[in-house]
Parts: sequence; structure tokens; C-alpha cells
Amino acid sequence: MRGTVDHPDLSPDPGDRDTPTAAVYHGDAMDLAVWARRIEDNVARVIVGKREAIRGIIIALLCRGHVLVEDVPGLGKTTLVRALARSLGCEFRRIQFTPDLLPADITGTSVFDQARGEFVFRPGPLMGQIILADEINRASPKTQSSLLEAMEERQVTVDGVSHRLPEPFMVLATQNPIEYEGTFPLPEAQLDRFLLRIRLGYPSQSEEVAILDRMAVKHPLEDLEPVASVAEVLVAREQLVHVYVEDSIKDYIVRLARRSREMPEVYLGVSPRASLALFRTARALAALSGRDYVLPDDVKYMAVSVLAHRIILRPEARLDGNTPEDMVTRLLTQVPVPLPRGRG
Repeated sequence: MRGTVDHPDLSPDPGDRDTPTAAVYHGDAMDLAVWARRIEDNVARVIVGKREAIRGIIIALLCRGHVLVEDVPGLGKTTLVRALARSLGCEFRRIQFTPDLLPADITGTSVFDQARGEFVFRPGPLMGQIILADEINRASPKTQSSLLEAMEERQVTVDGVSHRLPEPFMVLATQNPIEYEGTFPLPEAQLDRFLLRIRLGYPSQSEEVAILDRMAVKHPLEDLEPVASVAEVLVAREQLVHVYVEDSIKDYIVRLARRSREMPEVYLGVSPRASLALFRTARALAALSGRDYVLPDDVKYMAVSVLAHRIILRPEARLDGNTPEDMVTRLLTQVPVPLPRGRG
């Protein structure tokens, strides 16, 4: 998820490891940095390394966003999502996307109840809190599009009746970037609805040895306990509005987005939704870093994960070996960085 700048050290202090839940509160306010570190530590008991990916998912959760996890099989994508759900005490649902999956299979359907003499809504697996959409690009476009309303409107509509989804609601979709046979690429409209795209990558030599050690007796997920609550997630989301974003940084975000639409290698630049996503994620990153104000480095750090999957290159640019990530990196070098003045 890393852009072109180094992120401040968010590793937990020794004194934070066993801090009781009440310790994340200072009066009526939560210490989001301590709260997020506790969740990150708990997930890291199951997922070796990958702190950056874990932190990115926590940021998306705070921003009411969804995440596209793009990587090869066997790297722990499903385990990561399950560990997050357990750490938060949220309801976890997994949907395996296949070519024969229908929209009603995930949203639910109405069935006739003979005892009551009326149709009753039977919710599908989408009616959960933390949703794993596994191999989303293997489903047909019709089924993929059934996620659009849920991801954007936080509701599903069946037989003309809308049903609200529980809070927090978050979709983490996975897809294999190598094998494309029998798949249906996600349309631009759906890609734009994912707040972030992250990649886990292969573990290092020492991390892979640690994985063998942890799995020697039993899966660590079996003993994982919640370290946060749904109520805390909702409170944490509300606190993000108190993170100050200077006008010059807002202008910087918009200039990055506008420049992406003017690059000769780019067929389709990022939308205003991407500008808003970069604004929100930079604010969440600042809060997790223990600050109540955003720095340009927060914007730069989140830029690749937020913008790259929204950029479509021209065919000739792809033939030259360019990638959307390259374009975002180039954006960060072409657009002048503002000098923040701070509050007041």
C-alpha cells in the first residue's frame, strides 16, 4: 500500500499491549491511535507481518469504505478478513463468487410463508457486517452489479422493498491478478466504489518460518478474541470529523485528481469520488498517527492505494510497460506539495 513516502512508526508501545478497553478513552474522546494499534496487534497474532495491509483495512473501516484485495491464492486473504471480523466482534459472511451465482443468492429473496399467508424476506449472505466477496471477478457482471447498491447505499432492494444493511458494513473483495481465464473484469463503476486496493505480497523468509511455527499445533484464529466493539467503531468514525484539513491540502488533493485527467498516457483519470476518498483516508491516517491534523505526507502515502485502481491507461501506454501505479507516482512528483501552516 506504500506510496512514495515513509509512514510514521505506528508499532505499539510495550505499555499498550495489555491496556484495558477503557484506556482508549480520554474523557468522552477515544484515542484512535491506541485503539487501532490494539486491533492491528490482535490481527497480527494470526497474520504474520503485513502490518501495512492491516492498517489500510482499518483505515477503510473508519472511512466507511470497501477494499479490493488483489493477490495470488494462498497468501492469507480470507484469514485476514476473518481475523479482522473477530477482533471487532462483527458478523462475518463469506461469499464464494462463481459464474453460476445469481444476484438473489447474495442479496436474498422473498418466499411465500404458507403459515402467514404472505411473502417473507429471506436475507442472503450480504446481510452481514464484514463481507468477504471471494474471487469477485469470477461472477457474471449481473451478479457483480448487485453489489453496487449495497456498497454505495448500504441497502439491498428485493421485490421493490429496500432492506437496510447492518453497521458497520464493509465489503472486502478478492481477485487473482494472474489467472484471467473464465473471469469477468470488474467494470470501472464498481472499481470506483472500492476505497482502496491493497496487495499482501509473499512473506519474507523469516515470516514464512514464523507461519510454520504458528500453525504447528492449531490455527491461531481459533483462540482469537475481540479487542474492540461495534459501538467503538461507530464512535471512532464520528471522531474523524474533528481532524483538521487545511485548505492548501484540500487544494493539493484536487490538483492531483485533475492532473490525472490531463496526463497523455491516461485514457480515464480519477473521479471526484477519488478526491473524496483521498481526503477521507488521509484524515483517518492522521488520526491513527496520533494527530488531529493532516499533513501532505498523509495524502502522498495513501495516493497509490486510493487512486491507482481508478486510472485506465491508453493501450499504447500499457504496451510501453506503464502501470497505473507508475502514473500515480509520477503525479506525486509533478504536482507541487503545499507547505502546511497548521491551525490558526
